[in-house]
Amino acid sequence: MNVDLMRKIDYYAGVPLTFIATGIVKLMDRLSQPTRAIPKRVLFIELSEMGSAILVDPAMQKIKHEAGAELFFTIFESNKASLKLLGTIPEENIFTIRANNLFLLAFDTLRFFWWTREQRIDSVIDLELFSRFTALLTGFSGATNRVGYYGFHNEGLYRGEMLTHRVAYNPHIHIAKNFVALTNALTSDHEEIPYSKTLITDDDIKLRKAEIDDATLRGMHARVRECYPDYESDKHRIVLINPNASELLVQRRWMPERYVQLVQEVLDAYSDVIVLLTGAPSERDEAEGMSRAIERDRCINFAGKLKLTELPALYSIATLMVTNDSGPGHFSSITDMPTFVLFGPETPSLYGSLGNFTPIYAGLACSPCVSAANHRKTACEDNVCLKAITVEQVFKEISRILSPARVSAHNPGGS
Repeated sequence: MNVDLMRKIDYYAGVPLTFIATGIVKLMDRLSQPTRAIPKRVLFIELSEMGSAILVDPAMQKIKHEAGAELFFTIFESNKASLKLLGTIPEENIFTIRANNLFLLAFDTLRFFWWTREQRIDSVIDLELFSRFTALLTGFSGATNRVGYYGFHNEGLYRGEMLTHRVAYNPHIHIAKNFVALTNALTSDHEEIPYSKTLITDDDIKLRKAEIDDATLRGMHARVRECYPDYESDKHRIVLINPNASELLVQRRWMPERYVQLVQEVLDAYSDVIVLLTGAPSERDEAEGMSRAIERDRCINFAGKLKLTELPALYSIATLMVTNDSGPGHFSSITDMPTFVLFGPETPSLYGSLGNFTPIYAGLACSPCVSAANHRKTACEDNVCLKAITVEQVFKEISRILSPARVSAHNPGGS
């Protein structure tokens, strides 16, 4: 299903369903008279954002180590691979929901309610800011503790009354800190209105790094050499370009012609650089068109060449990456590779990478124009916020890494 259809279903079906479900959930709670459960089997729900599987990891590590909880996760099947990058959640503890069509969505939803009871889930943390669907999953999960964001006196985005722990979403702090606030609410030893009255520091959202052995790195050098036979890891530096963004918010895309110009200028300025255009298999044709427009033999269409789980190895041998505000900007944060992320309709203050990351952001008066308050759907059809970012500006930023020309330090297992 496309994004707009899912939004319409979530609104037109979600609002009345959560209203009806509120009465049912309250009756169920009254009949069962649940007491506060010690969180031992904790389920996180985040369906649609692949980058959130990285951003939530500090929160998951916190509940795992402080409460000794076993962790579970529910996500759309198409996004499951993002959970494998850090491997925090065991394969057998991941429940996937298919969103290909309404029948599969409904079928997997019913399976979910059986699965949570079979797994004896005692606590659910709903990571979504606005989804009525995840509110329903949380409410009928059978869990004693149900944690999520609640509107309180904010208007709009009604999600029913499904929660036992109502957390105030803070639009002024990074989303990773908001995720930690949810786990703090779950482990609080007293009730609060609203949760969570805790101080969350930058140390609380430090991200673990991927562990990649030398054999894997040598294998990745070989994969690059398959596409560019002249590649020598002790002579060439790799610059990654990710010109894509998910269909959730197409306004995040910098103009393709500017990527073309940027790559041309990089290759003309640095004779030891090769550029790999990255992306999913579905984006390979688009990347091929861009590669042809660039017209340089050191520009390689690498889209679709790797599985998502292989990306950390690529990032570990690359010198830097330039990307739109999308998943790769977060996937790279589990490595030390410098990443330059172009922001437009969203802000790096709330959604910036937790890694070695430089935001490039025009900061117009209208930005950011998407938030939890508008279901992350903007009325903008002219993303001037990204048009305001020039090729010269991006080239200057990345030249801090590329100049003076030097062999990349990321060269273990080279030729």
